[in-house]
Order: sequence, then C-alpha cells, then structure tokens
Amino acid sequence: MVNQVILIDRKKYAVGLFWQPVAVGFIGRNYAHQLAKGIERKLGFYTEYRAMVGLGSRRVGHHIGMPSAAAEVMEAFAEFSSFLAAFKTQDFFWLVAVRNGIIIYDYLFDSEDEARGEYIKMSAMPDWGSFFAPSYWEIPRSVEKKLEDIVFGNVKAVLKPISRLKADFISLIILIVFILGLGNFFKEPISQMLVPKPQISKIDPILAQEYKKKIEEKNKELDKKFEIQKAKPQEPLKMPYDYLPDPSQRAKLCYQAIGFLMQPIAGWNQVDVECNEAYANVIFKRKFGNLGDFYEIATDLLPGVFVEEKSESEIFVRAKLPDLKMSSSLEEKDPETIVREVNTIFQKINTPVDINITVDTVGNETKSVNLNVVEVGSSSKLTPPEFIKIFNDLHGVYMTRSSWDAVSKEWNYEVIIYAK
Repeated sequence: MVNQVILIDRKKYAVGLFWQPVAVGFIGRNYAHQLAKGIERKLGFYTEYRAMVGLGSRRVGHHIGMPSAAAEVMEAFAEFSSFLAAFKTQDFFWLVAVRNGIIIYDYLFDSEDEARGEYIKMSAMPDWGSFFAPSYWEIPRSVEKKLEDIVFGNVKAVLKPISRLKADFISLIILIVFILGLGNFFKEPISQMLVPKPQISKIDPILAQEYKKKIEEKNKELDKKFEIQKAKPQEPLKMPYDYLPDPSQRAKLCYQAIGFLMQPIAGWNQVDVECNEAYANVIFKRKFGNLGDFYEIATDLLPGVFVEEKSESEIFVRAKLPDLKMSSSLEEKDPETIVREVNTIFQKINTPVDINITVDTVGNETKSVNLNVVEVGSSSKLTPPEFIKIFNDLHGVYMTRSSWDAVSKEWNYEVIIYAK
C-alpha cells in the first residue's frame, strides 16, 4: 500500500486516516484508544477535528505532529456540509469525501484509474453539495481545485500518540517525588517510633494467660447479650453472560416451541405468538368455533400447557420451555465496534435494524458492576435458526424474544450482545 502522506508547499500532510464521529460521553483520546483496539492495534496515532477522531499508523508513513490534510480541506470548503473531492498531488491522486459534516473517505491512490473509478462510484450517491476533480476527468458539475491554493496550514488537527505510556511515565515520576518528600517529612517521627522503649518489667506468662482467658469469656458474654453475628461472606456476582445458552440451540428451541403452539384448531385463529426467555405463548381468537371443541382438540394437540380464558372469544395458552445447557460467553469488542459490524451485516442483506447501546448494572449489597449491552431489534422473513446465523462471528449473543406475525407473515426478533 502506498504511503498515506502528501506534500503541500513542501510540508508533509497525513491522509488515509480512519475517521469516526466521537461517541457521546467519550473523550477523544479514550475513544481513539477503543477504536484502535477494536480495529487495528497498529493504529498508533490520532487527531481530533469537529467532534471526530482520525486514526493513523506509522506503517503508512504517519508521524507525531503531522497535520491532517482532510481537516484542512474541510476548513477550506466550510460552506459545503457534503462534498466529494479529488486532487492530483505529485504522482498520486487523493480522494476525500464529506457527508453532513463527517469525513467518510480519506485515501491516497497511486493509480489514476483506481482513483477515478472510486470517485465515479461514490459520485452516484445522492445529495452531494459540490464536486471537485481534475478538469480532464470531465466529471459533470465538478470544479478543479489545487491543494496549494486552498491549504494554508491553519488547522491545528495534528497527529498525537494514542498510547498513554508517556503520560503514565510522568505520573510515575511525580508519585516517586511525592513519596520521597513525604518520607523526608515523617523521617523524625518514624525514627522516634522505631527507637526501642525501655521495658519496665517482664509480664508473668501465667497472669497473661489468665487475662487472655477472661477477655475471651467476656467477649462471648457480650456476643450472646447483643446477639452479635459475624457477617456472612458475600457470594461473587453472577454475571449474566456467564449463563447463556448456545445461540443456535436457543433459536431452534424457540422455533420448535412456536411451531408447537401454532397447530391448527378448527374455528380458532392464533395471533401474537411469541417465545420469550422462559415461555412460549399464544393467543387464540374465536372465529366460528366454541370453547368445548377447543378444549377437546387442544388436550390432544397441546398436552401440558397452561390455558387461561381471557373472554369467551379469546384464550391465552402458555408452554414452559425446557432448560438448555448454559456456558460463559462475552464479546471482547467494544460496543461501538459491535454496532458498526452489525449495521454492516444488515446492510449487506438489505434488512432494516434498530440498534441501541445500554448499560445494565449487576450488584449485591456491597458491590455493583456496569455491563455494556448492545440491543438489536429487527423484522425478517428468516426463521429463528436462519436469523441467528447473522451473529455467528460474535460472542455474548442471546435472543431474548422471537415472535411470528400471522398477518404480515414476518418474524420479529430482539437480540442482546454482552460487550466488554
């Protein structure tokens, strides 16, 4: 891969950065650190610009203090919230794209054909505010701009190290100086404490043993009088991701349970059939049947289920799910990386998805822990065993709910992923 560095007025600028908006509540460096861990650990540099972070790497020629060319161009084209631009620089071609104020593309090509092909492909996207490209490319509505005419080095978006090693080293030095100063301050009192005190007399061992016995007896009396009980040791926290069923087995069980409840009963229609964490349930609505016929048929078709008459024309039926083998499973990626991967998968299969990051708290009387949870909701024509395959490359996956809509002929799913 060509080094992602260009020269503008004999000054080196970094291109080819991986740009992402900073998630709400995150500090730029911390967010860059999480992104680098989830994507590529060799991404050792980052810069901040307009609530975004751009990640770079030494292996493509980036260095500390190198300014970002994409940030400079954004500043030059501040009147456009969305633009697609291509620049010829030396023997290379640099593409930068901005959508709604976010840098979505920043890459240097050594092949003009590849650069022009990528530009044409991206230009097919709607709602670009403006186009910039070399004039001989003959791109409709495009304007040619020279980097030397628009970049002046005024933007302070320069690469900084993601690693905290330097900051940690300075903190260590400060801590050592503090400890030495503290030791010097207490030197005299400590030395006085270490001076052996003169012993007035030796204690008689027989008297000491008798005294110890009396103390123990007195403590027992006090314990009994005030009913003092020793605190029981707290059990370790039970983390939910330590007790998860195999995702494919869970999906297969729900599919079978819903199929079991969907057996036809003449004169009654099934609606709102679902599989939740412990039960599968369905509501039957009367069409032309009667209660007597329902119980007669259901006794044979649905043995062992719980039945409740909501009204003379609506019956609720619930079946308990058998237990599945549990095991520990936790996704080691951060929540933002998981969201990006899940969005990518659903985009590839052209299926809408609703994703949300939440924080659950698990605790007891003395301790609590926050858990990162990614919630995924979607409707699909795929059956549960087929749908759960979408998450085959992820860990910590649990299908909390699946349901069948008899009207739209669609499945509705709710899945959670426990993240690091």
